[in-house]
Amino acid sequence: MRPLQLSPETAVELSKQLNVPLEELMHMPKHILVQKMMQLEASKTAEETKKETE
Repeated sequence: MRPLQLSPETAVELSKQLNVPLEELMHMPKHILVQKMMQLEASKTAEETKKETE
């Protein structure tokens, strides 16, 4: 499997946001990365909605 085709800046930022080691991120299957990114976005959206309702 080829490493993901991400820019270095994007890879470092995603690694921090997803709390995943950079090397693991680069060799992660694309469908799993997309799933993790969707979970991250859903949690951010839920936090924003919670703040708006308070």
